[in-house]
Amino acid sequence: MEETNNRVSIVVPVYNVENFIVETMDSVRSQTYSDWELLLVEDGSSDNSAGVIEEYRQRTGDERIRLIRQGKNQGAARARNRGVLEAKGRYIAYLDGDDLWMPRKLEHELAFMQEKKAAFAFTGYEFADEHGKGTGKVVRVPETLNYKQALKNTTIFTTTVMFDTQRIAKKELQMPEMKSEDTALWWKILRGGVTAYGLDENLALYRRGGKTLSSNKAEAVRRIWNLYRQAERMSVLSSLWHCCFWAVRAVKRRI
Repeated sequence: MEETNNRVSIVVPVYNVENFIVETMDSVRSQTYSDWELLLVEDGSSDNSAGVIEEYRQRTGDERIRLIRQGKNQGAARARNRGVLEAKGRYIAYLDGDDLWMPRKLEHELAFMQEKKAAFAFTGYEFADEHGKGTGKVVRVPETLNYKQALKNTTIFTTTVMFDTQRIAKKELQMPEMKSEDTALWWKILRGGVTAYGLDENLALYRRGGKTLSSNKAEAVRRIWNLYRQAERMSVLSSLWHCCFWAVRAVKRRI
């Protein structure tokens, strides 16, 4: 597949999502924008995720879908980084293996990025139950976010993010190997002077069923604290100050 100016490479880390990955792939194939490639990076699952993907590829005959095998579990950061390195499109979009996109997600976000001449964009989204059904709780996003604002507002949801690699080089999109590696990357990009543009439209479903890492509130606090102290090297007082803002906004998103 040759690189084209407007192709979107969709990077999906795959780890033990055999019960969800078909719906996720369906939501990509249902996109109104068709110039995409789907890179499914199988990260040493202990279930049949890889087999489900292979059967789906054979059944649909969709050559835009690529299965990349890591061989052993190396974590979401390495899986996403591998996908970015193998991507052939100009634009990089992230999607988690149990989340879903609305049919016009790519069409609307790509048009938005081109209108704003944005290097980094994200959209609104809706919380969903374990069956992928929207709960009606939609997260609104600001028009723009800079570095200082993002430190107090982790509203950027990975499954809604898109980058333009003609404005930010692929090597700059490598996620660090730490917890909340996605947020650490957003902050690194923004720290360099890039502005993130928010499309305030519900274009994704964030599945929150089960005991996932992101649903564990205590773990979420530990992760954000470690980001402030380790990734951003903030003082204890500055970390506490920012963490208070983060906690208030995190609660607001869920009520």
